[in-house]
Amino acid sequence: MRRLRDTVAVVTGASRGAGRGIARVLGEEGATVYVTGRTTRDGPNPTGRPGTIDDTAQEVGDRGGTGIPVRVDHTDDAQVRALFDRVAAEQGRLDLLVSNAWGGYQRRVQVTPPWELDPAHLDLMLQAGLRAHLLTVQRAAPLLNATRDGLVVLTTWAVDLHRELGHGYHGNLYYDVVKTAINRIPVGLAQELAPSGVTVLAVAPGWMNTEAMDLPPELAAQTESPEFVGRAVAALAADPQVRRHTGTLRTVVELADEYGFTDVTGRATSRFWESFQQGRDLGKEAASEQERH
Repeated sequence: MRRLRDTVAVVTGASRGAGRGIARVLGEEGATVYVTGRTTRDGPNPTGRPGTIDDTAQEVGDRGGTGIPVRVDHTDDAQVRALFDRVAAEQGRLDLLVSNAWGGYQRRVQVTPPWELDPAHLDLMLQAGLRAHLLTVQRAAPLLNATRDGLVVLTTWAVDLHRELGHGYHGNLYYDVVKTAINRIPVGLAQELAPSGVTVLAVAPGWMNTEAMDLPPELAAQTESPEFVGRAVAALAADPQVRRHTGTLRTVVELADEYGFTDVTGRATSRFWESFQQGRDLGKEAASEQERH
């Protein structure tokens, strides 16, 4: 049974990576998916990495859905407006928005002393990351309000989880600040869209093995596939009680435990998160021991 066969979705930044994985799974569930990004088969490739919106849209169709590629630079207000105008004209509704476009990985994010960071990387994170998310949800909001009872998912990184290990800091000041700002978007947007019954949350995958990676087998074994987060989004979209998640940040492994799905490997977690959990447990034990003394 295709759970999302009547669902109209937009997945941004879906040429590759998490966006591509999410779009594929939504197609498998029968959704109509508008696949957005900057890279097309016939146009320029800003990142030089493999993958285009045309390829992803075709994969959506191959899996049973309807894939519609739309070239959009999500830093450009006119292009973002035109996207949602088109969805409204062609479909008359928007049930699911996955705001995934993120330009911060056009340069490698490393643990770096703040005085050595390049402000040009900050500009990428702000313009093609934070601003892109805000602009996308802002221009989608009228159609979401008109449709009612929809779902908005922002993909992110769970920087706040580091607090449970006792330090609460990612290690790259730019990345930590920008991702923290993105993680606040669902808090406010959930209240703004509540009258229309729209659910808004952030979803954090772990370490994904995307097209940009070239990992040896021992490291690849620690990663998640991009379709793991896709299965999380599909589970949320198919949940009639999804509003309990509004305004929150959830990890993919938490959602896998709640909804009972697995990665393509058959695992409901990843070695990355298992290592993180082990470190969190050790941190709690150390804190408890310190309190006793």
